[in-house]
Amino acid sequence: MRHRILPFLIFLIVTSAAQAHVGSPNVYFDGMAGPYHILVTVTPPAMVPGVAQVQVRVVSGDVTNITIEPVYINGKDQGLPPTPDSMQASSADPQWFEGKVWLMSSGSWKIRAEVSGSQGVGKFAVPVAAYARRTLPMQRALGVLLFGLMLFLSVGIVSIAGAAAREGVLNPNVVPSPKNRRSGRIAMAISAVLVISMLALGNWWWNVQAADLKHTMLYNPPPLELSFDQHDRLTLHMQEDFWHKTRNDLWSMALIPDHGHLVHAFLIRVPAMDRFYHLHPEQTADGTFTLQLPSIPAGKYKVFADIVRGTGFAETMVSEIDLPDVTGKPFSGDDSGVDAPALDAAASGNASLLDDGTRMVWDQTAGGLKAGQLSWFRFHIEDAEHKTAADLEPYMGMAGHAEFVKSDFSVFAHIHPAGSVSMASLMIAQQDSGIPMDHASMITLSPEVSFPYAFPQPGEYRLFVQLRRNGHIETGVFRAQVGS
Repeated sequence: MRHRILPFLIFLIVTSAAQAHVGSPNVYFDGMAGPYHILVTVTPPAMVPGVAQVQVRVVSGDVTNITIEPVYINGKDQGLPPTPDSMQASSADPQWFEGKVWLMSSGSWKIRAEVSGSQGVGKFAVPVAAYARRTLPMQRALGVLLFGLMLFLSVGIVSIAGAAAREGVLNPNVVPSPKNRRSGRIAMAISAVLVISMLALGNWWWNVQAADLKHTMLYNPPPLELSFDQHDRLTLHMQEDFWHKTRNDLWSMALIPDHGHLVHAFLIRVPAMDRFYHLHPEQTADGTFTLQLPSIPAGKYKVFADIVRGTGFAETMVSEIDLPDVTGKPFSGDDSGVDAPALDAAASGNASLLDDGTRMVWDQTAGGLKAGQLSWFRFHIEDAEHKTAADLEPYMGMAGHAEFVKSDFSVFAHIHPAGSVSMASLMIAQQDSGIPMDHASMITLSPEVSFPYAFPQPGEYRLFVQLRRNGHIETGVFRAQVGS
């Protein structure tokens, strides 16, 4: 009975960040706060309202103080931000700061900060989208306590009813007769049935309320329907669910371009993960996007589609489709794709051979990969003589793009050199705070391109790293084994 009672005694809503990712909740930002180079990690709160953990590592510059404040940027009722809180510098590392901020409701937020040090004052703002996504069970100790109290009260009610029927009309010191005892047993049986019925009714009522709360509060990305026609066209139909409909009055649900495109569609053939495509469908109707497919071999494909709302709320829709052999058009514009060995047949190495005979090299750090460990993933291209190529070009306004995908597809993260934040969301957060966007610093090209990220879970991953060189988009494919 305890396991049936506990789930409806407490219902807790928790949150995660929605930065155009799946299963990768933390937010990472690598950028400048005035003259200071910083690396920021935001861990979303466990509940809404809840506390977000903020960590800042000062990469360059002498910083003495950092203040942070959360700002709701979601719609009509933004209100005023609270008084900024000072972050605490680590006693072991004076360039490492930690702080906390409250996020009071679901939606688009930004963590606005002011950095002070020997070179003056700098500012930055990091977008964070918070939303309820799952429930937590009750703590075991509290559950045992409440179950014990429920059992005590239930037994007490039955006992009191039996005693009242058996001895309630008797004078003091009078021994109950067999008839009295029979009446007591009948009363206890009736009261037991009533108590059990009340518990069952309460159980049903709570389940109904919990289901309604899940329907109205728990976030799910918009459903994505896919269709394929005889003209080699793939059409994406973005549906609107209840969660989004209830927020139309407060949020701007219109889509805004991110890297020049309303939708970034990623197709990965399953389960081998041996084909990868980064494509950009065009909008043909409200919520409908179509693209002419390139040449694609038959198979089942997992599809991840990134979008950004007008408030900076970034989402990733997920679906899958079975495709036949497609003899499509060549890649053009920002579209790209790659063939790779099947994941289970690929060796774990630091080099990926490219189409033109060059190779992309992953400069791995010693010690292996561990879940939750933030680091820079660094890549460069080498020619046939193993000389580092110095002619990289911007790819959709960035030095590069990378996709980190877990083998069971429970994790999908689209990362840039600036971090896990959507560039459209970052632009809204920075400009709304009066912080000029330094686009040049985000696309400064060097022979090496790095991506700040921490794997959220242990397991096997495939990394797709995309750089542009000589007008051609090169995609390196790597296998990573992540420990706990």
